[in-house]
Amino acid sequence: MPDCTPFLPSRRDVLAAAALAALPMRSAFASPNDKINLGVIGFGPRCEYDLTSMLKSDQIRCVAMSEVQKYRGEKGKKLVDDAYGNQDCQIHRDFRELLDRKDIDAVLIATGDRWHSAASILAAEAGKDVYSEKPCGITVEACQRLADTMDRTGRVFQAGTQRRSVPNFEQAVNLARSGALGKIHTLHASVYVPVMDNAWLPAQKTPDKETCDWNMWLGPAAWRPFNQSYVDGRWRGIWDFDSGARLLDWGAHTIDLCQWANDADDTMPIRYEPQEDKIVCTYENGVKLIVDFLKEPFGDRSPHYITRLGTCPVRFVGDKGSVETGDSGEIVVTPDSLQSKLPEGSKRVRGLDVSIHAENFFDCIRSRKPTNANQTVMRRSHIASHAAAISWIVGRTLTLDPKTETFVNDPEANLLCSRPERDWVV
Repeated sequence: MPDCTPFLPSRRDVLAAAALAALPMRSAFASPNDKINLGVIGFGPRCEYDLTSMLKSDQIRCVAMSEVQKYRGEKGKKLVDDAYGNQDCQIHRDFRELLDRKDIDAVLIATGDRWHSAASILAAEAGKDVYSEKPCGITVEACQRLADTMDRTGRVFQAGTQRRSVPNFEQAVNLARSGALGKIHTLHASVYVPVMDNAWLPAQKTPDKETCDWNMWLGPAAWRPFNQSYVDGRWRGIWDFDSGARLLDWGAHTIDLCQWANDADDTMPIRYEPQEDKIVCTYENGVKLIVDFLKEPFGDRSPHYITRLGTCPVRFVGDKGSVETGDSGEIVVTPDSLQSKLPEGSKRVRGLDVSIHAENFFDCIRSRKPTNANQTVMRRSHIASHAAAISWIVGRTLTLDPKTETFVNDPEANLLCSRPERDWVV
């Protein structure tokens, strides 16, 4: 039977982390021309998108790549080496070797969901600043531990919810917060239709460790036999590997934007009511957050959204008007008179673009200031997303105490806030 006991750090790890936390956290860069040395943990399609953008920055130098699949590691190294015109990027199969390197200042974590929080925590305790792809924690408890670790170690953290830095989303939020829409009463966040998949694919022969380190690929997730489809991306939607019945794929972005528009970065909705095609969440101030299920293909939209605005649409509604935007970069306001409240000639940026968000992370590494999507922002919006998902899973209305971050009088729902973690350490 696999060992599902939680991973516990050694006494040496605890003492090292405590010593690190006691150090003053100031910028290590003497001048703006000093490069931030970046290491990458996990290379796949999303990482390729992120890293291609980051490699254009004159603030960083990517020096190392960690990947448990040989061919992906080699592909990542080639991307970096081609960008710099050399062969200097080093590959590590075990990301702990990358974290041991004293020359690395920060890491980009773009593994599957199961690894995000654990790798981020280990990176912070190794003295690295962290940009983590979302969802940053596979459970409520993982998000809590991650945020607490960042607070304790003083490391700079940026969640990969890059729409916090994309101009059209920022402008829509600012319009909602300015009072131009009147009193905000309803927020709409689009998500995929949730899924619960507990299937095990047929067992296949486990590859040798150099080709694919299956133990490291699984990491904290429960053990199961190897199947090539998992490592090719078929893990999405499977409970052991995914976050919140897949609700956080978009919800980590769209619910986060609604939190921002409602000036709720220090709290979250207190009531979660699952319905057939949505989850109705209610804040203490009475504002409704409607988590709308959008079917694929995305042309089959809820009537709440304008199809041409692209993926991850959000809509903010007040008693004097509304604003809606999505990944196309366009903003639609009602009534038309509100158009004058938006900046003219704004640069159109696709919602998937991480360039501005990455530069914010690099700037904050130097200044030691909080990022746009820092650990507190991530904690609140991710926990709200998980709470919505849990209400859908159990099929009933839940009440959440935003101070204790626990469900009120619902032991079953609270059990779903954490999962056993396998001891993957070898």
